[in-house]
Amino acid sequence: MAKQSHRRCDQLPVLHPDAAGIDVGASELFVAVGADRDPQPVRRFPTFTRDLHALADWLQQCGVRSVAMESTSVYWIPIYQILEARGLEVCLVNAQHVKNVPGRKTDVSDCQWLQYLHSVGLLRASFRPPGAICAVRALWRHRGSLVQMAAEHIMHIQKALDQMNLQVHRVLTEITGLSGLRILDAILAGERDPLTLARLCHKRVKSSESTVAKSLEGDYRPEHIFALRQSLAAYRYYQQLVLETDQEIQRQMVELEAADNALAKMPKRTKRLPYQRQGYEPRVFDLRSELYRIFRVDLTNVPGISAMTSQTILCEVGTDVSRFRNASAFASWLGLCPEKKISGGKVLFTKSRRVRSRVAIALRLAARSLHHAKDYMGEFFRRICRKLGKPQAITATAHKLARIVYHLLSTRDPYDESVFHKCEEEALKRAEMRLRRHAAHLGFRIIPAAEG
Repeated sequence: MAKQSHRRCDQLPVLHPDAAGIDVGASELFVAVGADRDPQPVRRFPTFTRDLHALADWLQQCGVRSVAMESTSVYWIPIYQILEARGLEVCLVNAQHVKNVPGRKTDVSDCQWLQYLHSVGLLRASFRPPGAICAVRALWRHRGSLVQMAAEHIMHIQKALDQMNLQVHRVLTEITGLSGLRILDAILAGERDPLTLARLCHKRVKSSESTVAKSLEGDYRPEHIFALRQSLAAYRYYQQLVLETDQEIQRQMVELEAADNALAKMPKRTKRLPYQRQGYEPRVFDLRSELYRIFRVDLTNVPGISAMTSQTILCEVGTDVSRFRNASAFASWLGLCPEKKISGGKVLFTKSRRVRSRVAIALRLAARSLHHAKDYMGEFFRRICRKLGKPQAITATAHKLARIVYHLLSTRDPYDESVFHKCEEEALKRAEMRLRRHAAHLGFRIIPAAEG
């Protein structure tokens, strides 16, 4: 039976005869083309740049127009960019879609299997935004790593203070704020008087001067002072790197093409509170205004979505969502909708897929922040939370936010919450009509409370 199924598989019609498959590795690449294209249809190439250009030359000599490869770590990026620059169509596929291959697994068999699946049209390319968006995405992800490293050095600062029993980081809201940095610099300069250190606080500090002075009475040790000095210097170094990265992100975003009619004035916000810049937003430029210029719609007007969340959507999705046929496909790509698997009339799986998407994570965080929101999205989150629990409510609310984002990016219309209230009113009317028909069928008549 296995041989018969294998022969049937070989008889599939070839839809892409000019296809090739590449098995990507860290130090070498295995490339397979059609057996009729070269006497040696499978070749091995090192991953040096010169060899990658030789690989592209060989593929063009073989008449290859489309290449399939797996997204293996970051090793696929150089060969992807070189082949794309040569005018070849590169199909970046999900490794889970081609992993179930019977027989022994080798690099040669992998590239041949990729070439065969691609030639018969069984592979689907993963979504990848345009090159300009990818450039901003690389910088934005690098910025996130720098912010994370700076946060680790903040924990080192707090550890050094705890070892000296200085509780100032528990009295002040932020140890790396204006008042906290003043106090740390004075401590490193040799100041030990608690009252003198407490007077360095800004007037907007909520804790009293006596409380701050009491928290600065500690056991100063030279080894902990040394660790504090290095941790503070490392924190400031990473803050400088973040600043330089923000400047480069601004330069890249200015080069992005603006949407039609993007110079129009930003629409009036419908949120109850005015927009407030978050502490980790770029400070060299106004991120919200720049995003509106590119999107031509203010995503921060949607409940729960901040400028950082909008920037994540720009970097991971881009400005054009026409690649997704509808909002349901967009939510499915993010892994925010149930995936029902049925076999033999039995439901095997109904939960959402595990998808590693930065946009899905950002939308889940946005949904989590709506627990106390006094708007439609907040009421929706709390209603689902009462019915199904908090984890399911986060996913359901993130799903609704994804649909809203898709609609705004596809139509460029401003966010309008009155649409949801109209839908709720229509749903209540339909429910009332169902109750009246059911009561009439049972021989009763419903009288409203006001009339009764």
